Amino acid sequence: MDIRHLTSDDLDAVLDNRRRAFGPLSGGGAETWRKLVSPMLPEGRYLGAFDGPRLVGTARINPYVQWWHGRPLSMGGVAGVTVAPEDRGRGVGRALAHAAIERCAELGHAVSALYPATTPVYRSAGYEHAGVLQRITVPAEALRTLGGPGGPGGAAGAVKLRRMGPADAAEVVALIGRVHAAARASGPLCFDERTWRLWLEDDDDFCYLAEDGFVVYRWSDGDIEVDNLLAGSEATARALWSLVGSSSTVAKSVKAFVDPADPVLWMLRERSKDEASQTRWMFRLIDLPAAVEGRGFPAGVRAEIPVEVTDPLRPGNTGAWLLRVDGGAGSVTRRDAPGGDRAGGDSSGGDSSGGDSSGGDRAGGDATRLTIGGMSALFAGVPTATLRRAGLLNGGSPDTDDALDAAFGCTAYMIDYF
Repeated sequence: MDIRHLTSDDLDAVLDNRRRAFGPLSGGGAETWRKLVSPMLPEGRYLGAFDGPRLVGTARINPYVQWWHGRPLSMGGVAGVTVAPEDRGRGVGRALAHAAIERCAELGHAVSALYPATTPVYRSAGYEHAGVLQRITVPAEALRTLGGPGGPGGAAGAVKLRRMGPADAAEVVALIGRVHAAARASGPLCFDERTWRLWLEDDDDFCYLAEDGFVVYRWSDGDIEVDNLLAGSEATARALWSLVGSSSTVAKSVKAFVDPADPVLWMLRERSKDEASQTRWMFRLIDLPAAVEGRGFPAGVRAEIPVEVTDPLRPGNTGAWLLRVDGGAGSVTRRDAPGGDRAGGDSSGGDSSGGDSSGGDRAGGDATRLTIGGMSALFAGVPTATLRRAGLLNGGSPDTDDALDAAFGCTAYMIDYF
């Protein structure tokens, strides 16, 4: 089996594999798919597994930005993973997952995420469950009045809304970055401008833009489905949600992909039981030092914690590290390399440098030990108590667990499926 970059000549075979894996695309859907993936081909973002001349599997690496505690990281979104039915069970999917990880590294992505059709293949490649894509269902009438008097814009049209289209792609990308940074968001992603231009060309979607927010929604089986609604202020959130709810004379319910802690859930007049469904996504660190250095951390946390990571597929991530968090920034420095940073004590994990006691293990105990899957889950906010009981974290101490939770704690989410 040979894995190589796909070209435009391979797209018909890719579509055939995709149809056999996920079902057929409509004529318009196939054309949109070609527009989406064609620019990725010369970038080496579409991998194909071949048995001789025959395409047996595919994997695509989408270029995304993903926010972690309000700071953007380059993220490779692995999607379009297919294996021809007659070739399943031969290890094709596993080989493609490994190749996609290497390609993510070559493309400069610090982290990677995916929506798994099956967990074992991706877990064996170092991915671990990290966050959720949550869809809520609320009565359209409950949203209609959120804008207050004067309609969706509120009293006297205080929030100005306008229709948006492909020419607004750059403004949308910049707005997403501002809102996620201010909210210290963890997990949501952003498409690049060319992809946003493609999505904003869809005549079936209704798209509105405000100074600090936007919404993309459509009709779906007589009700409303919200793909994206992002707002940087209460006034804009109320204006956008009430705009969606203004269809309540026809639509009885609204289904929306939202942050599990989206403010709209606290704006509703009545809320006793949430109607919500969750789709899980998995996450992997591709470049451990770059990911930690690029991530945001709580400004009030200061810690120095010895950690040991094992990553069979990315040896550069394997080893003994000293994790430092201070002033909203983080870093990892090798403790096991000749001439490496040993100011914090020996590689067994002792911290005698006089740093904050929240992170150091001065009793001479061993370092916190994690597989790359465990380290990826920790990075994404999964609590240390969960990781210990799942066998993904060992060593360390209660003090270092508390420090790690304080540094990485978050509820990771996405509002986009890919």
